[in-house]
Amino acid sequence: MNINLQLAQELALSEQQVNTVINLINDGNTIPFIARYRKEMTGSLDDEVLRKFDERYRYLLNFTQRLSTIEKSIAEQDKLTDEIAKALQDATTLAELEDIYRPYKPKRETRGSKALDANLGPLSEIIEKQNDRRPFKDIVAPFIDVEKGINNEIDALAGALDIIAERIADVAKYRQQIRLIIKHFGKITTSKNGNDQDGVFQMYYDYQEAVSAIRPHRVLAINRGEKQKVLKVNIVINDDDAVEFIAKQELLSNGIFKAEMQRAIKDSYKRLIFPSLVNEIRAELTEISEDASMEVFQANLKQLLLEAPLVGKTILGFDPAFRTGCKLAVIDKNGQVLDKTVIYPTLPHQDVKGARAKLKQLITKYQIDYIALGNGTASRESEQFLRTFIEEEHLTVRYIIVSEAGASVYSASKLGAEEFPTYHVEERSAVSIARRLLDPLAELVKIDPKAIGVGQYQHDMNQKKLGERLSSVVEDCVNSVGVNVNNASISLLTYVSGISKTIAQNIVIYRAENGPFIKREQLLKVAKLGPKAYEQCAGFLRIPNHNPLDNTAVHPESYAVTKKLLQVANLNIDHIATDQFATTLKTLNLNAIASQLKVGLPTLNDIVNELLKPGRDPRLEAVGAHLSHEITDIKDLKIGLILEGTVRNIMDFGCFVDIGVHVDGLVHISEIANQFIKHPLDAVSVNQVVKVKVIGIDLARKRISLSIKQAR
Repeated sequence: MNINLQLAQELALSEQQVNTVINLINDGNTIPFIARYRKEMTGSLDDEVLRKFDERYRYLLNFTQRLSTIEKSIAEQDKLTDEIAKALQDATTLAELEDIYRPYKPKRETRGSKALDANLGPLSEIIEKQNDRRPFKDIVAPFIDVEKGINNEIDALAGALDIIAERIADVAKYRQQIRLIIKHFGKITTSKNGNDQDGVFQMYYDYQEAVSAIRPHRVLAINRGEKQKVLKVNIVINDDDAVEFIAKQELLSNGIFKAEMQRAIKDSYKRLIFPSLVNEIRAELTEISEDASMEVFQANLKQLLLEAPLVGKTILGFDPAFRTGCKLAVIDKNGQVLDKTVIYPTLPHQDVKGARAKLKQLITKYQIDYIALGNGTASRESEQFLRTFIEEEHLTVRYIIVSEAGASVYSASKLGAEEFPTYHVEERSAVSIARRLLDPLAELVKIDPKAIGVGQYQHDMNQKKLGERLSSVVEDCVNSVGVNVNNASISLLTYVSGISKTIAQNIVIYRAENGPFIKREQLLKVAKLGPKAYEQCAGFLRIPNHNPLDNTAVHPESYAVTKKLLQVANLNIDHIATDQFATTLKTLNLNAIASQLKVGLPTLNDIVNELLKPGRDPRLEAVGAHLSHEITDIKDLKIGLILEGTVRNIMDFGCFVDIGVHVDGLVHISEIANQFIKHPLDAVSVNQVVKVKVIGIDLARKRISLSIKQAR
């Protein structure tokens, strides 16, 4: 296989682009760096395309390594014919390679191998040739050997047919044809097989769907039901079609051993070929479904991470609870904790007066701008308390409900303990909730992405692959936003292009020992941060207040070009934030200047965009949903109610909306938009505020059905 040509065809790229990207990757460049700073070389490929390229490139490398191993193994057996070599070279998937290799692959002990050890190979060949007209007892007599366990004609025939069955099962074209039959005409069937107390898998108790049409989320649901021993899963096809296909290849029109061969064919199909292919196809369906689910998870996570920060605000984190009280933590504009306490406005204590006094004292003392209210247990009761308190006290402070997903994971983690060694777990959670509102990206990077709660069936997937996919999303988000090197945590720095955990720790140590960084060049003084790492990370790290370019995404390698650009435009870098500076930049003929300065137009465009908005944050403005006073529990809902809520999670089949009743309601994909949409992501995003209509309530199963399109 020509990997470069294959990548060019699959991703619709030129061979030059493919060669360039491979060289850049092999030279140790990260995807964010290539996407941002090597646009001229790649034809401006973005990080999403480059991620797919990198993943597919690694798959194809693995493919070629496997092909080489298989070729070598068959050659060592002196069985590598020109036909086999060509078949291997023509293969495009690992499944095809394994089909070809199957007859030559070292096997564990089988019924067929035992028969071969008993010297029944020649008997199987006689039967397969189907032309020996001697009486069967005369043919089989020489193969009866009590010492080898062949006591009679029945044993000999059974062993010979086992050899034939295994030989048939190893024929690549049979497997390929039956695989196609299963994929095109097979049906997945499920039935109830065990206790399902909550009826989670009720729709699959008696269910069937075409293999070719089943949706990814249903594959993953069925897999989970099977794993929990609730469901029994099968794939069914017309077995006669498959057996007939093999028989047409194996049986001679005037063959002597037709009945025996038919018996071997049926055994091969039912015992060996079909179960093997079912496992293979279900594994393939699972992989496809996991990939689809991971893509949704990635999109949800990206939207969550790129939610707007509240720059320069003082925030009070409010972690709601009943018996143990609501934990409060005040943080300043840099995320540093100013104060913490506990109040008891909810049952069973219901000390509303005391809670109001403490809360007012904190708001007044620290001039709090926002309250970040967690959406966990007692959230609605706490929300009612806050709303009444703010209205009656005529306060200007606003509260915003924040998802707590993963907060408990951080609070109980080693990192949480290192950050706040003297705090209780709940107190750390209050700080985390506040910081999520201040800067969602900076706080959420401290949590395993799988615990953030915006995926589906994530615990059932390939955890290594899922971890890699989600880490790549976090990495791309962190680098697209940029990181202030003077206040970034180790967790945040670790996701910056070119920075390992060790280097991140060394940056924090250097900062503590030498004070804030004042220019990017200082990074080269950090232990283990060499020229290559500096090249990869420098453009993504921000240093405000000194050289204006150090607070932009302009890479140090482009500083000289930037200075020449400013000379051509007769501009002073010290006036970078003025209207006149921006107006002049917008009037420049960048095509002509790019030619004059001998720099690529994409790079020049990026430089100008950074100069227009130095230190900009690309994230959007945060908006919170206005929840109803009266609706605090699923029992308060009625069919037809129109409510406002926040999209918390998106799946293949719809989205889940938080309407403040402790249970997120499902908006099925058919209820999202009036027009047809292929996927919910085409119409909604995580943390989007939407109006919904209640169209179904199942109190017993605690399920709520909502509609966005009917609420309009």
